[in-house]
Amino acid sequence: MIYQDAVADPPDAEASEPDNAAELSLRLWQYHTQYSPRLLSPAEVDATPAHRTAAPGRPVKTASAVPLVHHTHNHHETHTSQRSKRHLSQRQPGEVAKRLFDIVGALLLSLLLAPLLLMISLVLVRDSGPIIYSHPRTGRHGRTFGCLKFRTMVPDAEQVLRDLLHHDPQLQREWLRDQKLRNDPRVTAIGRFLRRTSLDELPQLWNVLKGDMSLVGPRPVMREEWQRYGSRLDTYLAAKPGVTGLWQVMGRSDTDYRRRVALDSFYVRKRSLLLDAYILLVTVRVVLGGRGAC
Repeated sequence: MIYQDAVADPPDAEASEPDNAAELSLRLWQYHTQYSPRLLSPAEVDATPAHRTAAPGRPVKTASAVPLVHHTHNHHETHTSQRSKRHLSQRQPGEVAKRLFDIVGALLLSLLLAPLLLMISLVLVRDSGPIIYSHPRTGRHGRTFGCLKFRTMVPDAEQVLRDLLHHDPQLQREWLRDQKLRNDPRVTAIGRFLRRTSLDELPQLWNVLKGDMSLVGPRPVMREEWQRYGSRLDTYLAAKPGVTGLWQVMGRSDTDYRRRVALDSFYVRKRSLLLDAYILLVTVRVVLGGRGAC
């Protein structure tokens, strides 16, 4: 335990008031140079009235020792804070152009696909449950947002998943490995069609307009998946997640998790409007072909 020496008397309260700020500053400087504070150990200080001792000319007052607390930042908290500040301070070249590209592209696609969006909504409204659901995902700088999708599962999907994983060790291993089930029994008939054609992801155009996502980017993941990225997490968090990306055009559900991480990291390092345009064009071909659908 460390104690702060507080035995010095304050400036004389009966002294005349200073005439100006310069004189006040001088008095304070003289006081602090005359009575510089010291740090005392418990062995040197006894604050009880019966054992008060003092150096010559320095009276001891009751409760003259005040315990101090030294706070040390948690290493993980410090690293996270520094990482967030570093990301916020970095502005990638072409960032404004990419944002304009996202806004114009999302508006055009929303207008073009409006009849299809309405048709899907009418089909889903006949089923019990919401038309669109929001799932928490992490975006740029680690911010959490609601990632929108057309509902493709039964309404109580989370509870059904817990029951499935509890009773089926094989499904549990598959979920822990890939964070998804290839033959997910929770998916409805219309949901399988929406997933195969990736139409379930069209509501994410609203995420793009809000600025949570980009048309092209790394996969939107849950915070629990950060550990899968290891040393590449900083790279992943430097960009907005995308409606589509390299993971979408290079295998989709046929790609294992390690390769997904590598593709996300590669895109963030090499991203450009030209690469975005190429990925969007290839996405159309992949979706129409239904290759590697989720």
